[in-house]
Amino acid sequence: MTPYDASPAQAVTRSSHLPSRLVDGFGRAVTYLRVSVTDRCDLRCTYCMAEHMTFLPKAEVLSLEELDRLASAFVGLGVRKLRLTGGEPLVRKGVMTLVERLSRHLGSGALDELTLTTNGTQLAAHAADLARLGVRRINVSLDTLKPDLFRKLTRGGDLAKVLAGVDAALAAGLKVKINAVALRHDNAEELPALIQWAHGLGADMTLIETMPLGEIDQDRTDQYLSLAEVRRDLAAFWTLTDLAYATGGPARYVRVEETGGRLGLITPLSHNFCEACNRVRLTCTGTLHTCLGRDDASDLRTVIRGGADDADLERAIFAAIGAKPQGHDFHIDGARPAVARHMSTTGG
Repeated sequence: MTPYDASPAQAVTRSSHLPSRLVDGFGRAVTYLRVSVTDRCDLRCTYCMAEHMTFLPKAEVLSLEELDRLASAFVGLGVRKLRLTGGEPLVRKGVMTLVERLSRHLGSGALDELTLTTNGTQLAAHAADLARLGVRRINVSLDTLKPDLFRKLTRGGDLAKVLAGVDAALAAGLKVKINAVALRHDNAEELPALIQWAHGLGADMTLIETMPLGEIDQDRTDQYLSLAEVRRDLAAFWTLTDLAYATGGPARYVRVEETGGRLGLITPLSHNFCEACNRVRLTCTGTLHTCLGRDDASDLRTVIRGGADDADLERAIFAAIGAKPQGHDFHIDGARPAVARHMSTTGG
């Protein structure tokens, strides 16, 4: 039991004027919550973070109990999928306690899926416990299989740790999807080999266009690679069949007939994915972002630390969802990011 497991006699009855599920002003049901558990990471990927990041003081970061309360409130309002993100979620002290608490919603049937996105460096130590607690699949961010290039892109990371983590996840029975950001001058030529490697493991693969989030030390215009261009190049030697398959995220999938594996394409710039968006993001400070590509924000930390009861919290959540914008404002501009906050702060 946790402080947020109320018995039927103790349960707060939702006010009759509140809707029974989260639907934004454009009729899109919000069923997917991404929860950042920390802004910290043990890597410094060049397209994600500045080399010398200033991280949040502990007092501004939600406790595990607060993260549980907020995530559980969303589950109670109809969210069916939770994804834990960071920074790197597995560097958060006690994070497996949070996974265990949230897994009760899998047992009750209120939640369809509890998953996470990780850079893989800490995965070998946690894969077995994740599987034991009901996590069935994970995303691992990995942009190259070349140790030297990996070290360059992550500013000092050890590729061997990530590969050991992937092996441990597969051995524990977890389904793995490899996520790679397409970078014109770093891994563009390697992408077919990376796809073949992932499919050879029985893992799905997703390619992502670089996103203009946060001030970094590089010009994104120089690194941007359209996945429409990548798909055209892949189709020159592979047969790509469009699939109706979906995981609840923004990727559009194809099957690579020659490898037998699935390939996802996330295209926030060349083809946006807003029309069917079912996602919102909760940062580790309790800020709710209803759009990855806008500077919208609702402060739920102040709500819960101000003594709000469950009904007050629900009203704050409904107000935020009602203001969810129709689409993002992403654009590639070498002079400034489209959104000031870093991806590591937003939560994947």
